Amino acid sequence: MKSTNSSPKAKHIPVEEPKVVMDKKTIKDEANNGNLVKNINEKKITAIGGGWALFIVLTLWLLAGAFFILSLAVLFPLGNYGLGFTGVATMIILTVVLAFSSRGFKLLQPNEAHILMFFGKYVGTLSRPGFYYVNPFYGTYTSKLSLKAITLNNQIQKVNDEIGNPIEIGVIVIWKVVDTAKAVFNVENYAQYVSTQTDASIRQVARQYPYDDVNDNDGVEKSLRGSSNEVCDQLRKDLQSRVILAGVEILEARIAHLAYAPEIATVMLQRQQASAVIQARGKIVEGAVGMVKMAIDKLEKSSTVKLSNLERAQLVSNLLVVLVSNKDAQPVINNGSSYRDGE
Repeated sequence: MKSTNSSPKAKHIPVEEPKVVMDKKTIKDEANNGNLVKNINEKKITAIGGGWALFIVLTLWLLAGAFFILSLAVLFPLGNYGLGFTGVATMIILTVVLAFSSRGFKLLQPNEAHILMFFGKYVGTLSRPGFYYVNPFYGTYTSKLSLKAITLNNQIQKVNDEIGNPIEIGVIVIWKVVDTAKAVFNVENYAQYVSTQTDASIRQVARQYPYDDVNDNDGVEKSLRGSSNEVCDQLRKDLQSRVILAGVEILEARIAHLAYAPEIATVMLQRQQASAVIQARGKIVEGAVGMVKMAIDKLEKSSTVKLSNLERAQLVSNLLVVLVSNKDAQPVINNGSSYRDGE
């Protein structure tokens, strides 16, 4: 028997390309950059003055009313029913048309805006204060949109600073809408969006600074408590980059509350008290040394008193005790010489 050694042919298995899966952080970054949301920019719309339009509408109303009265008072009594019914029908049609046309009147106060839509399509924004008339087929997306500055006072949050200490921080943010189209169409609720992004920005900025200068470098190291202006400026810039998608401008961001978390507040207060005592003692010692040096220099310059090294050392010791001690010194009267010559 003949043996055949035949190896099976290798099958070609197609390799599928790996699918790109975006995590939540990537989706959030892309959304903030406007890549996942269709950006709609604000368009200013021009409208005619409402006074002229109101004059025309009132004139047509008067003409229609006069024709209606003429139909009832003259045409019907004369037996001209065809023309009379025509006048009544004309009056009804004009009433419906003029009532529909009155939808085009828009009254805007300062710092208010109307977003105009035409069968689901964004037409433009009417933001100049005054009395206007627009196409009556234009509908408004919402009621009047406020362009005034709004103050946001978020709840106090518990976050960690740069070195991991839990702290409580609260900020006040002043903002306003500068792009009405982005505020309405890019996000679901622009006020809630600003509040949520404020919380995220607080956590991001707080992690970049310690609560206090732990090394006591006299303000050389930036901290949340000692460098409030720099921290607030960084907070405003970070928050502005987050809410630009919603057409919002951050006018100001200030820290309203800053404290250690209750679980470490007692320990940190003791550390601050100890640091303050050390600094105060250092100032006292520095001043005492200067006063002692001044006293010895004046005694040596005068010819009335000559001090030996031992007397000078004891004088320095006594003066430092008196000046540095936090209690009143008890004087001791020496009735004899306690110094010896011949060092």
